[in-house]
Amino acid sequence: VQLQASGGGLVQDGDSLRLSCLASGRTANTNTIGWFRQAPGKEEEFVAAIDLGSGYRLYGNSVKGRFAISGDNAKNTVYLQMNNLGPMDTSIYYCAASRAGHIGVRSSYSYWGRGTLVTVSS
Repeated sequence: VQLQASGGGLVQDGDSLRLSCLASGRTANTNTIGWFRQAPGKEEEFVAAIDLGSGYRLYGNSVKGRFAISGDNAKNTVYLQMNNLGPMDTSIYYCAASRAGHIGVRSSYSYWGRGTLVTVSS
């Protein structure tokens, strides 16, 4: 499974941005796509995940109410809509694919894409 994240960029405090994660290859081996992020000098953080079969969604505490994850199975793409962005959201955002396990745990993800940088200026 190959994953390609895109949509990052430089935005201002309070702006919105939508990230995309395009999956290719043996996507039938995975049923969950998740987003993680890592800011410079900080630990990696779980952002959101979606089970593409059931539609179940899980969000990290710091993004609840601001971010929304969705999937388009026909396009093999998962989106992360990010609203009311703030400087604390500045990070490299990675998408990953999981076949089993708790979707909020990094170790459940077997496939990782290259990240996309989101920078929020104050």
